[in-house]
Amino acid sequence: MKKILILCTTFLLLVSCKEEQKDLKATQNQLKTIAPVADKTIAGSVIYEANIRQYSKEGTFEAFTKDIPTLKELGVKVIWVMPINPISKIKRKATGDTFTSDIEDEEERKKYLGSYYSVSDYKAINPEFGTLQDFKNLVTTAHENDIYVIIDWVPNHTGWDHPWISEHPDFYTQNEKGEIIDPVNPDTGESWGWTDTADLNYDNQEMRTNMIADMKYWVEEADVDGFRMDVAHKVPPAFFKKAIKEMETVKPVFMLAEAEQVDLFENGFDMHYAWEGHHLLNRIAKGESSIHDLDRYLAKQDSILEDHQINMNFITNHDENSWAGTLRERMTNNKELFTALIYMLPGMPLVYSGQEYDLDHRLKFFEKDSIPKTKGAYFELLKKLGALKNANLALGVGKNAGIYTRIDSNSEDTVFTFERSYDSKSIVFIGNFSDESTKVNANISGNYIDYISGDLTVLDDKKAIVLDAWQYHIFIKN
Repeated sequence: MKKILILCTTFLLLVSCKEEQKDLKATQNQLKTIAPVADKTIAGSVIYEANIRQYSKEGTFEAFTKDIPTLKELGVKVIWVMPINPISKIKRKATGDTFTSDIEDEEERKKYLGSYYSVSDYKAINPEFGTLQDFKNLVTTAHENDIYVIIDWVPNHTGWDHPWISEHPDFYTQNEKGEIIDPVNPDTGESWGWTDTADLNYDNQEMRTNMIADMKYWVEEADVDGFRMDVAHKVPPAFFKKAIKEMETVKPVFMLAEAEQVDLFENGFDMHYAWEGHHLLNRIAKGESSIHDLDRYLAKQDSILEDHQINMNFITNHDENSWAGTLRERMTNNKELFTALIYMLPGMPLVYSGQEYDLDHRLKFFEKDSIPKTKGAYFELLKKLGALKNANLALGVGKNAGIYTRIDSNSEDTVFTFERSYDSKSIVFIGNFSDESTKVNANISGNYIDYISGDLTVLDDKKAIVLDAWQYHIFIKN
């Protein structure tokens, strides 16, 4: 009997020990996380905008997660996931100004999935994409690949079937009749056209408190690393300051504003859209603006931005692709030049879903669509530029940004030349922003590597360089 008791006790101890080891291993795995967001950790970053619905045939978190190692090949250090929350069914957008409720045919109605930016519940997952666990797996996989994840947040408005509509109508802006209204242009009093959404009232402090709690939930529950704030310029900056302070009781967060507004930096944001630069590049590509305009823009940026304030440079994103046109439409035959430029200029470059595969159609906004998945020359270009951005401190952002120095040439109207430098590291960019070939003196001398071709190049400030139409070089000091 004693032997049986001893054997049973030993067995129980072994089982208990194994369970403790399993629990310890699970805890250790949970602790294996990415370093907190800091100036140094995002210094050489590329940001990627993930349109989960259109990224794959499945349109799920799981399908996207499988490709995170591919994004790492592109030098991606931050993934911005478009809104992950469920979409309102009331006043769901179909086409133009119509709602799905206007469509009589049930099968036709099912095609329209609505706008990501009409959120019905801030603390829930859109079932179209998968489950909460699927999203957590996405974040974990990204962290394992040394990539941060920020989620798109819609603080200005909700969908019409958000619980606050019935439970807290005072959380919303109301007209003289006491009716909740959609967002309006304060300058005209007219609707922006976002009729599938209800405008939130930031005079209501209880609403602000609830909003902050819902944001904090995702930092605590899913370990997200920050937020991209939709229409951030329509929300009081002081709200963000309080929200960021509260979230950073959990961990540091990275904040991107869909705005170009310096006071948002002063209230806790790390990066904002370089909207002015984006539109300027479009005009230069069409011959409507010049290099002189780009010089003036960059001088302005240098005068208004502090060292730690980052421009997000981009030539496409979800709005631009769907509504303004594809890169081929806007930058016919010269997108490679402008792509290289946004990697070389001060700031962080954005890659939008499908851009890496040379996407050449406007993705549907309210319906299921898909992107190509064939790697080609443009993928290899982004891969090469991303590697340079990651590795060379001269292209750093924020407090670790390399110095930008404009270099004069003898063809100031069409050729744009500048240097990025950090300590002994130096990168020189030279590009011909015209549809005619030209000769130019680079006004630099020394031994360089032509980064794209890999050729050793001896530059002589007295020797002209021939540039074809829209051709560029990236020279790295040897």
